[in-house]
Amino acid sequence: MMDVLPVLLALAVLMYLAFRGVTLLVLAPTTALLAAAASGTLPLLGAYTQIFMAAAGGFIVDFFPLFLLGAVFGKLMDDSGCAEAIAKGVIDLLGAERAILAVVLCCAVLTYGGVSLFVVAFAILPIAASLFRGAGIPKRLIPGTIALGAFTFTMSALPGSPAIQNAIPMPYFGTTSFAAPGLGIAAAAIMLVLGTWWLTSRSARAAATGEGYGAHTNAVPLIDTGLREHAQGEGFDIAELQRPKLERALPSRRLAIAPIAFVVVLNLGFLALVVPHLDTAFLELPLFGETRIEAVRGLWAVIVALSVAIVFLIATNRTRLTDIKASLNAGADASVLPIFNTASLVGFGAVVAALPAFATISTAMLDLGGGNPLVSVAVSVTTLSALTGSASGGMSIALDALGETFVALAGATGTSLEVMHRVTAVAAGALDALPHNGAVITVLAISGLGHRESYLDVFVVAVAVPMIALLALISLAGTLGAF
Repeated sequence: MMDVLPVLLALAVLMYLAFRGVTLLVLAPTTALLAAAASGTLPLLGAYTQIFMAAAGGFIVDFFPLFLLGAVFGKLMDDSGCAEAIAKGVIDLLGAERAILAVVLCCAVLTYGGVSLFVVAFAILPIAASLFRGAGIPKRLIPGTIALGAFTFTMSALPGSPAIQNAIPMPYFGTTSFAAPGLGIAAAAIMLVLGTWWLTSRSARAAATGEGYGAHTNAVPLIDTGLREHAQGEGFDIAELQRPKLERALPSRRLAIAPIAFVVVLNLGFLALVVPHLDTAFLELPLFGETRIEAVRGLWAVIVALSVAIVFLIATNRTRLTDIKASLNAGADASVLPIFNTASLVGFGAVVAALPAFATISTAMLDLGGGNPLVSVAVSVTTLSALTGSASGGMSIALDALGETFVALAGATGTSLEVMHRVTAVAAGALDALPHNGAVITVLAISGLGHRESYLDVFVVAVAVPMIALLALISLAGTLGAF
């Protein structure tokens, strides 16, 4: 048991300093080498250059196109006014009397289309504040409402989502972003229904006591240094996101939603109509990594879908995009820090996986599964996502270290890899939204609220409810199979 202490110490330091806003680019390798030094089993320089950097670099090679294209797409959606038009359209459709559901669906539509939750949070917050004030709903419920719509079911459960959390399992399991669509939709429905029920119940109880919106302003508060560090870690400039937008002519609702529809439809169409007719024998050559189409088709589909959607956005919004070069540059710049931060966590995990203690840890996590690969992968991913405060980071560490083991377990038990993909994605978003999570800190801070005021609701809708959905997903997998 003593050999596990260096790993626990490194994780404790990682969690604490990440919560304090220290950049993962420094923190992850430092804590990884701390664990290696404390264990006394790895040469430090070798661990850094040959293990940490190799794992981090491999992640960047695999996923940089998705980070890049996703960030550019989200920036163009924001700068063109499409994101704002979608938000106003949803609210007009549902009405102010359904303020909570309207805000949840606004966030959901935008994040499902690939718009970053940072952009969504800043875009939706003023709208949510106005709606909640008008309806007499406490402002303290805004963070939970944004959390439900922005980083739960659209991130991990809905099939076809271009979110990186839905993309990371693809090369490990040879799946696509549409893996186990029926199970994904069922899990998403559970999160949406239970989360909305909780928030509306809380609103009703507040109304019964005459609480009201509270003595708050609608202005986004000043941002402290710690939050700036978290925002920069996600590739966004807080000052730019805070800057009030000038009045502008918005695109029609149909035109605004079209790029998001393009992402989903082209993704599916490429997989169903193009991939079967491609000559992919070249992938078996050493020059192309000696791989197979199943390992890359999902990534290719998302790359094609986002690329075409970006071209469509530019072509149909040229008059609204006042500086296309600036939008492209800002989007591209915003992709760099997020992937390097996640890659740094992957490198951290690779060093930890090389320590003798990891055999003890991995055996314990696999034993908790009781021979069920779905439970094993869920335990591993949720644990690591909770410890790192990152869905993508925790998932990447688990799959990088144990991916082959999970595939072997699935093969031995006849478990569908499509289901493994969906369980992995949902598990990543089940315990990541703990108090030290960067997205949680950001949403609370820009709302001008603290953990004491609003974290309970964030915890329920972004932790407890996704955990219920994960358990239901594993249970339903025995009935629905890969559907």
